[in-house]
Amino acid sequence: MKIERGLARTFAGHIHWRACGPETAPAIVISHINQQSSALMVELLQALAPDFRAVAIDYPSHGHSDPFDGQPTIETYAQCFIEVMDSLGIRRATALGEAVGAGVSYALGANWADRIDRVIAVNTPYFEKGGSDVADIRKVRPTDASGFPAPRSLAFMRANDPEHAPVHPSQSWMDRINTAQFEIGRNRWQAVQAYELFDLFGTMQRLACPVLMLYGETFVYGRHRHMLHTKCPHARIEIVPGGNFCMTWERATDIAAHARAFAL
Repeated sequence: MKIERGLARTFAGHIHWRACGPETAPAIVISHINQQSSALMVELLQALAPDFRAVAIDYPSHGHSDPFDGQPTIETYAQCFIEVMDSLGIRRATALGEAVGAGVSYALGANWADRIDRVIAVNTPYFEKGGSDVADIRKVRPTDASGFPAPRSLAFMRANDPEHAPVHPSQSWMDRINTAQFEIGRNRWQAVQAYELFDLFGTMQRLACPVLMLYGETFVYGRHRHMLHTKCPHARIEIVPGGNFCMTWERATDIAAHARAFAL
């Protein structure tokens, strides 16, 4: 199914979006992983499109959106999504996101309850206070001498960062990841820093809408799912067998099936 693209004027500059599916169908808005873009959501957009009007954005500084000066917050990204929804005439939607995008979806559901009917959080990360999570991520994100992101090969990903890769990464996936890294440039740490600053627990506790928490079977932070569930006990937890990170790319058909069962 055809992917549409456009720019929406927002408080954070022009935000690039991709969309697929009938304009009259129920809307689902999709938030991407740290240091990626909506280009990694094309398969999911198409998998959802028969039943949803699916819209994915590039966060400020990511993809084809304008750069953002200073440090954005998760709420910054959520506000951008609300303004993109306004520009597209979308009044209400289900919010779906993976990793950092899960945080954006929680923020949408908690802070814009009049606009968001449901939240689908895929592979929610949890950074332990005083832990080395972000430092460990930085170790496997190489740079050139100027600090600009350097490309990674599939062999490098498999050897050095399998926790943040699909089970079966392809060259197409790797090419899109490298392109997204170049597009972000030296702003590459904005989203993960936004997530570090995000009040995950407090936001989850304020969620009143239905919530689905999806986890890949081998996702590294899945071990925290029961603890996170105590912050939002009405949420439903479902496991995707054989799934890991980047499930919205690798397991797009499965994620879409879970979304249909939950949101329609």
